[in-house]
Amino acid sequence: MIRKILAIETSCDDTSVAVVTAQGEVLSLVSRAQDLEHEPYGGIVPEIASRNHTSALIPLLEEALKQAGGLEWSDIEGLAVTNRPGLIGALIVGVITAKSLAQSLNLPLIGINHLEGHLLAPFLRDSEFSPPEDFNYPYIGLAISGGHTSLYRIQGLGDYQILGTTKDDAAGEAFDKFAKMAGLGFPGGVRVDHCAHTGNPKAYDFPRSMLHDDSLDMSFSGLKSAAQRLMADLGPVKTKEVLPDLCASYQEAIVDVLLAKLSRAAKRCQMKKIILTGGVSANSRLRERGLLLAQANKYQLVIPPLRYCTDNAAMIGYAGILRLNRGERHSMSLSPSPQVWDGDFQK
Repeated sequence: MIRKILAIETSCDDTSVAVVTAQGEVLSLVSRAQDLEHEPYGGIVPEIASRNHTSALIPLLEEALKQAGGLEWSDIEGLAVTNRPGLIGALIVGVITAKSLAQSLNLPLIGINHLEGHLLAPFLRDSEFSPPEDFNYPYIGLAISGGHTSLYRIQGLGDYQILGTTKDDAAGEAFDKFAKMAGLGFPGGVRVDHCAHTGNPKAYDFPRSMLHDDSLDMSFSGLKSAAQRLMADLGPVKTKEVLPDLCASYQEAIVDVLLAKLSRAAKRCQMKKIILTGGVSANSRLRERGLLLAQANKYQLVIPPLRYCTDNAAMIGYAGILRLNRGERHSMSLSPSPQVWDGDFQK
């Protein structure tokens, strides 16, 4: 049995390395964000992200071992790396590094689907967080990020059924585009959340597309277009004056849809265990209302702490060590992919 592995995550703009045990204990997690590098462009520039991964990854590898109690490479028993889906240039940096380490150190290697990492993030544990003792499969997962917004039925390791997904923009993308239109800058979701704290969520009645639709799919492009039209009608001066109300109302519309679909999925599947995961699950309003939803319906809700919501290597490490201990391995032919692989998820 493999007891501890090192994991690498470079699927987008965050460079992250972690050391994780077979029990999900995070011995170290070190990351480098690139917000300042991408802020002038109002979004992530793939070429810049790849170049920054190249310079950041080796120092982070050394720091992760140091923070894990001064481990040596001889203490590491396996390697996990995100190899799908994501920005292809960013993924290449992580995959080539992991393959080089695996070959030189003669360690088993496993490539992990970034989304699977998010779905298993609630099982991570450290000195400040651990999941409820009775939390286990099966459960309903809502994974929300800048590139993905989907509902899953998680039956067990590798057994994930997609129940519903966004038909257009992901929720995180909708936040970022609104922030750019409103002049809040990048990263948009965090800034909208902060600005909304002093606003009235009922000030503006934004559309909630597919809210009452019987399916578990979602749509946020109409909301984005409605916000764009409203700000054009208000004009730049008025928009700035009422920006907290706009942010709060826009955020409320997204949260309404996400939680309505999550609750519908739980009821349809007759499950009481649910999770919120992914970068957007760091949103304070979503977390607040998610807890209220759970209390009202007697759901067991698990939301990872912020450090495990955003892109991080700890979740990749946990998924990786579970698969390695199940006997799975990838060869040196492992390649990055911008898309999920066939068989990653059931429809």
